[in-house]
Amino acid sequence: MAALKYAGLEDTDSEEELPPGWEERTTKDGWVYYANHLEEKTQWEHPKSGKRKRVAGDLPYGWEQETDENGQVYFVDHINKRTTYLDPRLAFTVEDNPMKPTTRQKYDGNSTAMEILQGRDLSGKVVIITGANSGIGFETAKSLALHGARVILACRSLVRGNEAVQRILGEWHKAKVEAMTLDLASLQSVRHFAEAFKSKNLPLHILICNAAVFGAPWSLTEDGLESTFQVNHLGHFYLVQLLEDVLRQSSPARVVVVSSESHRFTEIKDSSGKLDFSLLSPSKKEYWAMLAYNRSKLCNILFSNELNRRLSPHGVTSNSVHPGNMIYSSLHRNWWVYTLLFTLARPFTKSMVSDCLKLFYSSSFLRNGGENMTLFEYMIFPVIKDVVCLRCGVV
Repeated sequence: MAALKYAGLEDTDSEEELPPGWEERTTKDGWVYYANHLEEKTQWEHPKSGKRKRVAGDLPYGWEQETDENGQVYFVDHINKRTTYLDPRLAFTVEDNPMKPTTRQKYDGNSTAMEILQGRDLSGKVVIITGANSGIGFETAKSLALHGARVILACRSLVRGNEAVQRILGEWHKAKVEAMTLDLASLQSVRHFAEAFKSKNLPLHILICNAAVFGAPWSLTEDGLESTFQVNHLGHFYLVQLLEDVLRQSSPARVVVVSSESHRFTEIKDSSGKLDFSLLSPSKKEYWAMLAYNRSKLCNILFSNELNRRLSPHGVTSNSVHPGNMIYSSLHRNWWVYTLLFTLARPFTKSMVSDCLKLFYSSSFLRNGGENMTLFEYMIFPVIKDVVCLRCGVV
């Protein structure tokens, strides 16, 4: 003990606590070193434990690393408008030769999107998200962009899409986001969107089919199809077909189809067990908004499973996701009764910020091998609290 005191290493509660006069710093490439201001020297090893460390992962969103005129690294927090020489990642350092983790990271219904993406660098990834100007689509777009991805917000209204882009840029001015027009109720608009995207000569690593309508009154699209079926399913189906070649060329790539647990409460077969096409795009007399929504969500899952079967050998996987029950977004806007129900349920449901984490878990290549993540798999993964089932063929 006397020898430690003589060397300036008095006993403390933790071997990681620095002695007086010492400071922890980081290099540009993330290595931790220690400065002794009393003796004016630096060293790589921790003065007490003797361990070498490096920071883990990337800077939190909104942070940027700069170098001052003396060549010393400092950090800018654009969100809180402040600068510091202290690396915000120092709380997440790892040893120079870390042991391989023996347990899998677990998440639950209280996890946030940023916890899922912590340390993930999505720089170079190109993402398309439909319906990204509001709701979980916007939260997904924002968080992916803040982690380096180039995100294209595919929106029916270009005005609202550009407003969403400005909100994201307001959090980080270097975010790579843009809005493009996509009206899923028009197959011609879907085709024009695909052509416009291909003209940019970009890869496509993640395609999130998120846009949907719920509780809409019966109407036909310009293509003569019932609107809920076309917007929720057929428009996305056509979009994926048009972009399939880009997805293959960009492999490993992934398609995420936002479905719903409500797929359980419907059938699309007739009495003989065959597919009944009249149920998919019903007449006004046979239309019920809730059933139309449920059928479209069942189609989403069937499509995602088959797409995964066909494209996974080519490096493109497909995942269907249940985002959560009665999440308070703009989905309920078509009828005041739905708005009332969603409002009453709001205190007991997950927020959009935590809800969209399932899109991250399935879109950001967090799973090894890129297997298909269906609703059935979410039943056994702790990433979601709701008990769901899949009775329509698990891959």
